[in-house]
Amino acid sequence: MRWIKRLAALLGFVLVLLVALLAFYVQRSLPQTSGSLVLSGLSAPVQVKRDASDVTHILARKPQDAWMALGYVHAQERGWQLEFNRRVMRGTLSEVLGPATLETDRLMRTLGIREAARAQYARLPSDAQAALQAYSAGINAFFAQGDRTLTPEFVVLGTDPAEAARAGTYWDPLDSVGWSIMMALDLGGNWGNEFARLAALQVLDTPALWELFPPYPGEAPASKADLAALYRGLGVYREGPRTSTSALPPELAGEGIYARIGRDLQDWARELGNVEGKGSNNWVVAGTRTVSGKPLLANDPHLGLSAPAIWYFARLQAPEADGIAGMDVMGATLPGTPFVVLGRTTEVAWGFTNTGPDVQDLYLEQINPANPAQYRVPAPGSEPAWADFSTRVETIRVKGQADVSHTVRSTRHGPVLSDAQALHAQVMNTQRFVLSLRWTALEPDNRNVVATLAANRVRSVDELLTALRDFDAPMQNVVMADRSGRIFYKAAGKVPLRGPDNDIRGVAPAPGWDARYDWTGWLPYADTPQDDGARGWIATANQRIHGADYPFFLTQDWAPPYRQERIEALLAATPRHSVGSFQAMHGDQRSAATLRLLPFLQKTPSTHPLAGAAQAALRDFDGEMRADRAAPLIYSAWIDSFTRQVIGARLGKERFESLYGKRLFRNAVEGILERNDASWCGSGGCVAASTAALDDALERLQKVHGGDVAAWRWGDAHPAISIHRPFSNVKPLARFFEVRTSTGGDPFTVNVGQYHLDKLDAPYANRHAASLRAIYDLSDLDNSRFIYQTGQSGNVFSSRYRDMSDAWVGVQYRALNMNPATWSSSLELLPAERAAKP
Repeated sequence: MRWIKRLAALLGFVLVLLVALLAFYVQRSLPQTSGSLVLSGLSAPVQVKRDASDVTHILARKPQDAWMALGYVHAQERGWQLEFNRRVMRGTLSEVLGPATLETDRLMRTLGIREAARAQYARLPSDAQAALQAYSAGINAFFAQGDRTLTPEFVVLGTDPAEAARAGTYWDPLDSVGWSIMMALDLGGNWGNEFARLAALQVLDTPALWELFPPYPGEAPASKADLAALYRGLGVYREGPRTSTSALPPELAGEGIYARIGRDLQDWARELGNVEGKGSNNWVVAGTRTVSGKPLLANDPHLGLSAPAIWYFARLQAPEADGIAGMDVMGATLPGTPFVVLGRTTEVAWGFTNTGPDVQDLYLEQINPANPAQYRVPAPGSEPAWADFSTRVETIRVKGQADVSHTVRSTRHGPVLSDAQALHAQVMNTQRFVLSLRWTALEPDNRNVVATLAANRVRSVDELLTALRDFDAPMQNVVMADRSGRIFYKAAGKVPLRGPDNDIRGVAPAPGWDARYDWTGWLPYADTPQDDGARGWIATANQRIHGADYPFFLTQDWAPPYRQERIEALLAATPRHSVGSFQAMHGDQRSAATLRLLPFLQKTPSTHPLAGAAQAALRDFDGEMRADRAAPLIYSAWIDSFTRQVIGARLGKERFESLYGKRLFRNAVEGILERNDASWCGSGGCVAASTAALDDALERLQKVHGGDVAAWRWGDAHPAISIHRPFSNVKPLARFFEVRTSTGGDPFTVNVGQYHLDKLDAPYANRHAASLRAIYDLSDLDNSRFIYQTGQSGNVFSSRYRDMSDAWVGVQYRALNMNPATWSSSLELLPAERAAKP
């Protein structure tokens, strides 16, 4: 007994010691937000104050000091986010995560994000370069400190940036330029849609393709070419059975941590270039339609939900110094860049949605059968001409294995994607053809940094319009307002022009050796769509943003107009708007897309035991996708089953699964049901197909949610999941690092809730939603407000890691005030010279 007591005492002591050590580590890992710190490189002290909304105010005497301080704060608060994003962008994930992330690294190296950033940085003016240099110095200064404690991600994965940071090479200006390109990659492309059309045409004819990918309502297909005949005539497709997309390489198979991380990133990489679901809302109302008599502006950009969030709210204030203009700007910064991307100055407010023009074209590059190092180029005569691929060799370091050499090939159009995307070889004969990419964001004259810097200094709508001339990619729908009362809309970004003889127009891969498919120039800024707000309001939600008589081609891949039409209806319904009416609009969950197809579901016969209860739940359903209702869940499961069975049968299981998920084919299903199209639904017609879909949906729902339909809740199946990379893929850690909350909405509601139906563990989970909500009151800009779905801190141990989550779900806000009454904390950053003085 004596030894048992001694052992128990020893175990108790060890447990207490471990708890004490953990508490010590947790405390040390949290950022210092009060007192003073030395930041070598500053020219004068900088005040870093946090207000009651937890917005960080950086008050400096020079712009360079403000940018440096922001870099330091981003590293304090979002260190792992910077580390992970830097590795994604540079293609160095495999250095810490092993071979499971090689495909992602190969793609990033192939795109040449770093090379493009180098070319763009060299062309920036001196003040933009100074901003990026100062910001990089701030990040490096934090990581170079010998006494700082890193967050758990660094510790678990065994990586420490200190050595590179002390050398000044951990973060450099090219990383900030590169992260701007990465945002364009996430938002501004359609190469995935082009490849999806190529893949679908292996089993469809061209008319059926346009039933699967319908053009915008009222428009004809943008391409006049018989694409099916073109590709089959060229012999583009591989022969033999399609390789299963579920057949994973060994490093991605199984349920190990690194395999799960690799699959997650592979899924992310394969969805690049798919613009569907990458939407947002913004609207602005003139003073003639507001209670205050001054404009109101609202914005909620829809992005993939992550923990920590993509945004960090801050204010940057500094007067002009050393020939560099000053600024006083507040709003959403993007960790990795030193500017406010969305927000307001003392006089102007603005908000973005994605325009989504076709700024990426895939080209079929024919390989010379006599010399595989060459590809076909335009020739004046009938004989083909050939040119050498440009090549460079990238060395990828792999944890636990030998380095991997990856050869990047490029053509006159751009990088060869087929060398980095295994899916291409499952569809195409890559011994004869490969796909290259031309994309505006990779152009050396991309000046996004210049535009964003200038926007941080504007004092009027006119000045903002001038600043946006330099904005290239991704093209954005910008609504704006100033305190004088002016409102305006402008589509800002670079869009390629295509010749009148281009009969493909970028909607599918074009023969790269035919010069008529080359871009012929750029759409002048003066000719991009705009609106002076003569109606009293302007609203965009990724719909077609020009009239039918607009003379230039932008894209065929517009978002369906459901959200925009709902916003317009709500704007028209209220004679004079207020912050409160805008708040109600942000929370709106009526789905016009659901109402369009709901009658087909309500008329669907079924003998399933739960069909009666399901139809009872649907009987009075008004399209409100509320979290506490069963009807939204029943409808969503039915439309999912219908799509899988009807479109999946036509395309084939493997091909369908490679295209479905974020891409919903909802427009196609609408047409199929409304036409009662037996060519898609089968000989039994669409009623029989709908019955089979309802039976399948009810069976699946019963397995997950039980047999009591009245107890089913949409919110249980549709939680907003802010994922953490990489620890969402580590089951014991995911519950701590993810932020989950029950939500309503669907992909077509103003309060959006986009799901990814390929995620079979939680197919209806809300993964892509309002990454922030903001309302700007031009009668008193300090009455502006914001919210997003996690919290300012990126440290899981911080109370500020998820403290905005409940307010975000409830469509509540925090104040966005340049003149707060009190400060929650105050930190002074001191230059080394000042700190050294007695």
